[in-house]
Amino acid sequence: MISVAAIFEASVTLALAILSLSFLVTIYRIVKGPTLPDRILGLDMLVAIAIGYIAVFGIKTGYTLYVDVAIALGLVGFLATVAFARFVLSRGKTEDDIRTEARDAAAKARREGKTKSSIETISGAGGQSVAGSKVGKGSHE
Repeated sequence: MISVAAIFEASVTLALAILSLSFLVTIYRIVKGPTLPDRILGLDMLVAIAIGYIAVFGIKTGYTLYVDVAIALGLVGFLATVAFARFVLSRGKTEDDIRTEARDAAAKARREGKTKSSIETISGAGGQSVAGSKVGKGSHE
């Protein structure tokens, strides 16, 4: 039969392995993250993972002071996230806003290009547009 100590040790090892994997995935997201808010969210996640490490280490050692350290880290992490959020809001346009404006401008240019090509398709003899031929006749008279 498996002892309680063996189950406890396996659980702590598994928890630390999962926290390590989530730490690596979060670091990847922070480095790759396309926008600043994504990176800020990743940093907030790192604080949560650090709190998890501290909690698991506190459970493993039985030293309850680690719980107080985890609470303090949670408060500092929350304040840092709020400060970053205020910074992003005060900055004005974000990268997402700039991308959206660029997409809208490209779509508008494509629509205008299609409109001009359709007007040229509905043209009079000689490949001139109907409007162009009227202007041409009016200017010779």
